[in-house]
Amino acid sequence: MNSLFPVLCTEYIGECHGFYKNLFGMHAAFEIDWYVQLQSSGNSSIQIGFVKIDHPSVPERFQAMPAGTIVTLEVEDADQYYAKAKKLGLHIEMSLRDEPWGQRHFMVLDPSGVLVDVVKLIEPSKKFTEHYQL
Repeated sequence: MNSLFPVLCTEYIGECHGFYKNLFGMHAAFEIDWYVQLQSSGNSSIQIGFVKIDHPSVPERFQAMPAGTIVTLEVEDADQYYAKAKKLGLHIEMSLRDEPWGQRHFMVLDPSGVLVDVVKLIEPSKKFTEHYQL
């Protein structure tokens, strides 16, 4: 296997490109009018694609906006991205918080309606590790 990345159907290719560029610094590795492949500036194996929702390459029954999809990005500093998302006026679905399973994270909505979970790994709580015998 050489790579694995999601490709999401959307009516908002340009807006999605801007969202991931402005918040995460991603850039287009490949871009045409009906498709964009974005990748991290720091790690070329981190990628996400967007295809025009009604493009003939997408089977008709899948020509729909994403629903129930969460894309997780693990970062070094969730606080920094949270502040940036707020400054950009993005739609924050869940405020920054710590979870007992070992995540400091927040969730923001991208222009296609995909929930983006921005995560920094932290130490899980003792109660959590004991409960799951980790």
